[in-house]
Amino acid sequence: MTLAVAWKLLAIFATVWLGWFAARAGWVGGRPGAGAGLPAATRTLSDIAFHLFVPALLFRTMARQDLAAVPWAHLMAFFVPALVFVVAVYLGYRRHADGGSPAAPATRTAAASYGNGLQLGIPMAAALFGEPGLALHVALVSVHGLILLTLMTVFAELDLARADREATLWQTVRSTVRSAVLHPVMLPVLLGLAWNLTGLPLPPPVDEALRVLGSAVVPVCLVLIGLNLAQYGLRGRVRGALGLSALKLLVLPALVLLVAHLGFGLEGMPLGVVVMLAALPTGSNALIFAQRYDTHQAEATAAIVVSTTAFALTSSLWIAVLALVGRP
Repeated sequence: MTLAVAWKLLAIFATVWLGWFAARAGWVGGRPGAGAGLPAATRTLSDIAFHLFVPALLFRTMARQDLAAVPWAHLMAFFVPALVFVVAVYLGYRRHADGGSPAAPATRTAAASYGNGLQLGIPMAAALFGEPGLALHVALVSVHGLILLTLMTVFAELDLARADREATLWQTVRSTVRSAVLHPVMLPVLLGLAWNLTGLPLPPPVDEALRVLGSAVVPVCLVLIGLNLAQYGLRGRVRGALGLSALKLLVLPALVLLVAHLGFGLEGMPLGVVVMLAALPTGSNALIFAQRYDTHQAEATAAIVVSTTAFALTSSLWIAVLALVGRP
């Protein structure tokens, strides 16, 4: 692990524990010691992030994306195995559903597949692969959330619609499509793409407002992790978090390595970038997703903490594996 990545890990943990301390000190939710008002305060902050900050980030990202410069071959080498992984994990969790929320399989899949491509991914790519690798990583990350979160949103909304046993097939399809399109993830993506296709630049005041709102996603999500730690703790959640972390840190990067190298012929720097993107720990948007559907918030929080801690070891493992297959 490089020094830059180690400092980022420390900064992430520091921000998370500041959120935990704020809850315990009574700055959020009332009295000290994570009082009764904490769940409502956490939910409010999560709703603000999901309905304001995240849509602003997604819309601006999609509206400003240079579609002509997207490295489609490298995207395919990452997203083909990643999407296969997402579908397989979702079907596995759906098959062994515990009878809770219909959105639980999609929520757990988000924790097992959505990586921390910004806070950890960018300094990691810059340190390991230099400017060319960073450029490729940014291109991948720019559509990483759009593709994975959109797919998991469709899964969640479809399961929720199917749970209505009185609904007809047409009503189920209509409800799923409506809920997915009007979703705070999907709608800004579609609107941003529509704006992009017009060829018009964003007006400077609009672009700056969206930039400011989008910049709040990272600190707010990290503080939310700390608030959820104060609310739920890790006791009783570690086993589930370990399973999710193993899927995210070991199984997904192994699948991406095999498909990207043997199936798409990637090697050297491009192979290293796609594998290390897959090897990143669970990102904070997995918690936002869980809170959106009010299920498995504690497990998502634990998965983020456990996988981020374990990344200190697994990142070195994947760097060594990449060296064996010819990474410069």
